[in-house]
Amino acid sequence: MNAIDAITAMDETAAQELAEKFISFLETGEAPDGLFHPEVFVDFTPPQWRLQAAGAEQAVQARLASHPGKGTVPRWRCDATRRGFVLEVEERWTDAQDDWYCRELFRADVTDGGISDLAVYCTGDWDSALQRRHAREVALLRP
Repeated sequence: MNAIDAITAMDETAAQELAEKFISFLETGEAPDGLFHPEVFVDFTPPQWRLQAAGAEQAVQARLASHPGKGTVPRWRCDATRRGFVLEVEERWTDAQDDWYCRELFRADVTDGGISDLAVYCTGDWDSALQRRHAREVALLRP
């Protein structure tokens, strides 16, 4: 049996529950038990760059290196897929320098109840000056 055969279809409830655990991780920097499969692979694409991590501990450390503080996820949407889920989030956090904002899309494959493969696509981190500029120059049709 290969890795794809081991992945079973997720139902909406299971996808939502795992997505909520993942959001908790984004907000606190602490991975709830069972969130990541021990052999998780993360492929992270911020603007004009690409990083990878293998293993649950390295995945957590990679996250903490880019967003070391606690934050909030005020808006999110999760859709179950055959292998896991797709999660779209808006994220906000504050550090010693500024207040930050980003939008991210996560495609997660799930094996044995934990995220086993995670692709992350990020708009990049917007500081408060860029957020103010965007508010002045762009009238969004939806928040």
